[in-house]
Amino acid sequence: METRVLKTLEFDKIRELVAAHCTSSVGRSHMEKLVPVSDFAEVLRLLEETDEGLAILRVRGNVPMGGIKDIRPHAKRAQMGGLLSAYELMETSNTIRASRILRHFIEGVVVDEDIKIPHFIVKKDAIPVLTGLEHEINSAIDDNGHVVDSASGALRSIRSGLRMQEARVRERLESYTRGPNAAKMLSDTIVTIRNDRFVIPVKSEYRSHYAGVIHDMSSSGQTVFIEPDAVVQANNEIRNLKLKEQEEIDKILLELSAKVQEVAHDLFVLIDILSEIDVVLAKAKYGTVNKYTKPEVNNNGYIRLSQAWHPLLPVEEAVANNIEFGKDITTIVITGPNTGGKTVTLKTVGLSVLMAQAGLPIPALDGSEIAVFDSVYADIGDEQSIEQSLSTFSSRMVNIIDILKKYDDQSLIILDELGSGTDPQEGAALAISILDEVHGRGARVLATTHYPELKAYGYNRPGIANASVEFDIDTLSPTYRLLIGVPGRSNAFEISKRLGLSDRIIDRAKTFTGTDRGEVESMIASLEDSRVQSEKDAEKTHAVLLETERLKRELEERLTEFEKTESALKEKAKERARKIVEDAKRESEAVISDLRALQLNAGTNVKEHELIEARKRLENAAPDREKKKAIQAKEGPRPLAVGDEVKVLSYGQKGTLLDKVSAKEWIVQIGILKMKLDESGLQYIKPEKEKQTYISTSVRGRDSHVKLELDLRGERYEDALIRTEKYLDDAILSNYHQVSIIHGKGTGVLRQAVQKYLKNHSRVKTYRFGESSEGGHGVTVVELK
Repeated sequence: METRVLKTLEFDKIRELVAAHCTSSVGRSHMEKLVPVSDFAEVLRLLEETDEGLAILRVRGNVPMGGIKDIRPHAKRAQMGGLLSAYELMETSNTIRASRILRHFIEGVVVDEDIKIPHFIVKKDAIPVLTGLEHEINSAIDDNGHVVDSASGALRSIRSGLRMQEARVRERLESYTRGPNAAKMLSDTIVTIRNDRFVIPVKSEYRSHYAGVIHDMSSSGQTVFIEPDAVVQANNEIRNLKLKEQEEIDKILLELSAKVQEVAHDLFVLIDILSEIDVVLAKAKYGTVNKYTKPEVNNNGYIRLSQAWHPLLPVEEAVANNIEFGKDITTIVITGPNTGGKTVTLKTVGLSVLMAQAGLPIPALDGSEIAVFDSVYADIGDEQSIEQSLSTFSSRMVNIIDILKKYDDQSLIILDELGSGTDPQEGAALAISILDEVHGRGARVLATTHYPELKAYGYNRPGIANASVEFDIDTLSPTYRLLIGVPGRSNAFEISKRLGLSDRIIDRAKTFTGTDRGEVESMIASLEDSRVQSEKDAEKTHAVLLETERLKRELEERLTEFEKTESALKEKAKERARKIVEDAKRESEAVISDLRALQLNAGTNVKEHELIEARKRLENAAPDREKKKAIQAKEGPRPLAVGDEVKVLSYGQKGTLLDKVSAKEWIVQIGILKMKLDESGLQYIKPEKEKQTYISTSVRGRDSHVKLELDLRGERYEDALIRTEKYLDDAILSNYHQVSIIHGKGTGVLRQAVQKYLKNHSRVKTYRFGESSEGGHGVTVVELK
């Protein structure tokens, strides 16, 4: 893309807005190189990268990009054998650390979130791993850019001696500050430093009382800073030690600089990748903040923008338009008066194309589609300027001639006020001829003009459509709505009439416009009336559709309510029937009791088996819901689940399902052994509590169904402790000596809570983390008393 076109369509301003979302200076530097590309596959890749960035920001909110510095000058100087300062080495280490954190972050997104980010994975894998250099620099230099004592044994020894020597000098000088004449002869009873030498501040009039070297004098001249002869030699020793210290520091920095030199190329690659990721995330943030969308792209010249607006206009002021062309219609000519929004429409389309080809979301709704063009050309003049002269026409014609030399059928051409700045008839003729030329060679063209001769241009030429920007006669102002298929009217007579110009003058003016012009204006007015009527009809249709949808929702709600009521009534009827049967059973029991009493007391001839049969018939009359549920449960095999007890057919042993490793394979614990077995060799065993039809009150024994493991993963804090307490009681009743509690690793909160509870439990002998084969730190093994 030509630089002049990018500036004409204001792509450089878009680039500045995106750069503001970059985190690092290297990202902002890389953003300056952002230009639209014309390769279709590359445009797809750029948009997919931005879409992945949007997905990451949506699920994580932010990406850790802090600490990245432009270390390319450091790496370049190291490549040339230069000595890097401690601060430069620290910046290098921090940048490597930032790349390591980013790499782990991307890996975490892939593992934890259900999103696909293949382009970010490729970039992550391409980041050089320089952890070794990071650790070596960190072991020698602290966060403030100072070489630490532990950087080498020699440096530690030198600094130790230096501190001891400085302490001796301070102690010697402090004896002067504590002397009997100190308050009188010293300006202050402190030890200070001048020219890297320890000195004492002496009043000028007593300078002769202290033999030594004067290193400095106060600005008032009342104080001199004297190094007494008694500490000169000691200060010299300190000076020598500091020189040795600097030599050792330079040696350490030189060694680290040499290590940077070895990986200088990797550091350049690292910075390039980090800056690319920063740019991609900046694009995503820019799109998120402004609610832009990712367009579909094609390479057949088709553009469909749904409710698109100019990205440099305030959202609350911009008017969104639907714009579609590039298939049957390849050229659109927008006519109408100035200040109506024609130029804004051109720039909206041009900027949307450039933004998409640069991998940026566009200011339009979802479902928009953009063509990838080999080149975009634009000639947009300042039609608001009063300087419409021959020189203006000449300069713009030079630009158009240059476009005509370069364009082809894979080009988008944007022409604003084509043919303006010269004689209207000649300008209109040139405009028609130029449009015929570029349209005939298959380019996609958007052009604006205010020449009346072009209002009928699209009616007798296939593939060309007229358009206009709507003007509200009632308010005498443009609405900025684009109307494709309807040419613009000048509205001069209507506006003048509403402003108060005499009808006589307006009627006379109409006689000078010519028959053809009047017919064209009448045709345009008819088209506008048809459009208004179509919009009214569309509004009525939309209202009917909304009413239909409302009725549908209302019927669905009523049907749902009816089904609920029907179900409730059925349940109520069943409950009433059950109650009637139960009442009958109670009544029959009373009757049978009376009969027995009669038999015993009065010798009534009633046989016992007759009484039993009567009672059985009454019991069978009652609806046995539990029995029905049991029959329904037996209708199909129950699918296996984690925690189920199964029989291992190949071994004839019972086991417990711990985890499902594939579609047909399970991890099964048999006693103290864990085995991976196929599902076909496992048979589900119902727990005892499902087999029994009565409630057992006996104490659990060793054979009762208590698992050797308790799985708390996913449990809330309080629920986990309740389950742990109950499980330990059951395990103790079952005479288990050792059990395992699975709490997972996670944040460690659940693990700490469980182990704190175990620590205070009276029947817990010891507990420990599981071995690697037992689950590691995700499991606590408990030994019971």
